[in-house]
Amino acid sequence: MCKEGAEGALEKGQAEDSIKAIKEPLLSWFKANARDLPWRKSREPYPIWISEIMLQQTRVEAVKPYFKRFMEDFPQIRDLAGAGEEKLLKLWEGLGYYSRAKNLKKAAVLVMEEYGGIMPGSYKELLKLPGIGTYTAGAIASIAYRIPVPAVDGNVMRVLSRFLGSRQDIADPRTKKGFEELLLSSMEQKEPGLFNQGLFEVGALVCVPKGAPKCALCPLFFSCKSGREGLWEEIPVKASKKPRRIEEKTVFVFGSECTGRRCVALRKRPDKGLLASLYEFPAVEGRVGPDGVMEAIGRFGIAREAVCQVSFLGEAKHIFSHVEWHMAGYGIQVKGKLPETFVSADIRELEGKYPLPSAFLAYKKAFLRQNIEKGRS
Repeated sequence: MCKEGAEGALEKGQAEDSIKAIKEPLLSWFKANARDLPWRKSREPYPIWISEIMLQQTRVEAVKPYFKRFMEDFPQIRDLAGAGEEKLLKLWEGLGYYSRAKNLKKAAVLVMEEYGGIMPGSYKELLKLPGIGTYTAGAIASIAYRIPVPAVDGNVMRVLSRFLGSRQDIADPRTKKGFEELLLSSMEQKEPGLFNQGLFEVGALVCVPKGAPKCALCPLFFSCKSGREGLWEEIPVKASKKPRRIEEKTVFVFGSECTGRRCVALRKRPDKGLLASLYEFPAVEGRVGPDGVMEAIGRFGIAREAVCQVSFLGEAKHIFSHVEWHMAGYGIQVKGKLPETFVSADIRELEGKYPLPSAFLAYKKAFLRQNIEKGRS
């Protein structure tokens, strides 16, 4: 992985020596500069696991309140293993990548059945759990159990690429594997968890993903190839992603007053695929203009004469990893009961019971705002 020349990186032996040389300054820097994060208050494997799964694709500040609520509701692995799916997904609402939550429960059930309710203290055994890859297994094993194995994520690959001057594509799985092998051969043995966390922290606070790195504050600067040669704008190298597919949708928020309560129409999405098992507002593919609203409403089994009010709720966009939803929304007030093909949710349960993905957040807010105003009038 580390050959001097076209790749601009160090030979493997030199790279190992360079990493061994940063152990002491990195550990000293981390102990002095580590952020006070709730999941760092314990070396128990369960909270470490939950935090690492939540932190995938999600900012630290956004994770903090989710982690707090999650640990209050599911303080032990057995609590997570017995969680109802809707409650679990509701707690996860807004974090995205909902398969992470489902895999957490699957893994918790497996830990209860196969490991007596205790997270396995083996890197290889951790890798057998659903949703746990080499990074998460490395983080749990090194932090909770002090097993000297690496935990390589995007932050660590950026730091190491710049430190070693590597121009290998960090989007290529082979590059990650190469870094894992390199770190494994030169790992800190006594405090591997602090070593791994130190690399995470440098990537989060110093060798940042956007903008210039804060090299003057970096504990690795004394032997960083990119720091010495000013290569931070060129490294890391990452192949361009394919452009996301654009999907146009029109969302309908059907409201009704029936049996003395205000209801909103929801549909549960399929058990597999994008946003699996979550609830959504009914929608149709394509952009429906004002002239086509009544025809579109009819597709849901709602008669024209049952519609007493139509209001435009605006446009919204939501970005997934490979697709973008470009949406227009309409609020539709209906007389009488909603069709039985919908879940008629009491609006008071919209916040606390039904897991609704953040893709529909703008329309949920608009609907609730309209109903609050209506209740005051």
